[in-house]
Amino acid sequence: MKPLTPNLNKWSDKTSENRARMLISCPDRPGIVATVSKFLHQHEANIVQSDQYTMDPEGGMFFIRIEFDLPDLESKLNALKEDFAMVANEFQMNWRISLAHKKQKLAIFVSKEDHCLLELLWQWQAGDLYADIKMVVSNHDDMRELVESFGIPYYHIPVTADTKAEAEAKQLEVTEGKVDAIILARYMQIISHKFLQVFQNRIINIHHSFLPAFVGGKPYAQAFNRGVKIIGATAHYVTEELDGGPIIEQDVQRVSHRDSVDELKRIGRHIERIVLARAVSWHVEDRILVHENKTVVFN
Repeated sequence: MKPLTPNLNKWSDKTSENRARMLISCPDRPGIVATVSKFLHQHEANIVQSDQYTMDPEGGMFFIRIEFDLPDLESKLNALKEDFAMVANEFQMNWRISLAHKKQKLAIFVSKEDHCLLELLWQWQAGDLYADIKMVVSNHDDMRELVESFGIPYYHIPVTADTKAEAEAKQLEVTEGKVDAIILARYMQIISHKFLQVFQNRIINIHHSFLPAFVGGKPYAQAFNRGVKIIGATAHYVTEELDGGPIIEQDVQRVSHRDSVDELKRIGRHIERIVLARAVSWHVEDRILVHENKTVVFN
């Protein structure tokens, strides 16, 4: 069977080789926007989109995301970064510049539930997710045929309590230096401290409830027993605090006493797949800035 390939036509307007994205976070003070705009103008760049947010007076931090076009961008990029470093030092900026056409490389980790994985694969194949899915890694072999039908490598790395360290070493071997981010598409294993150090703020998880409520096992049974009127899902970056990392996206849907546990699960799966896909899309489009344990999302 011929592998499925992504349709990238709809991204042609967003992936100009001369378009870049600049993300900045720094202490708020007058003149930041004017200085950055002047800098880009002096380097013959044209700003095509700009979003900004200030936490002042809470924390006094300022965040900005700018997309700009610059002729012959790649040949000028290193010099642009070197020149901007002087501006960044003056304003105490954390910053980065990325090329819009350069696709981020992703690894998807999955266990036995396929709904979140399928949503990402479908969006990638349709051209709605502008990324390069380099591999799928699983502690089960159930979805090998499905994944390989998309032409994507599949790594089966079993995990048990006795082999967890060895399994993680293999996972790092296939991912470190080969992917930019890891997506946990209902991957039912705890991520270790070592793994988190390698991929800090680059591991996205989908949690099957509207955090912080109903954490732990059997969330839909907990919800049913409490007679909840809404259920939801939460996508967040993974930290050492279990299900406590910076939240990227959440969504909910109304339910009623008429909905069984199985019906809640069905509704929940739908929310999970959409919430995770949104979070991944925003991540690969450089729309997220992390500050402490919160995110600023320019969506």
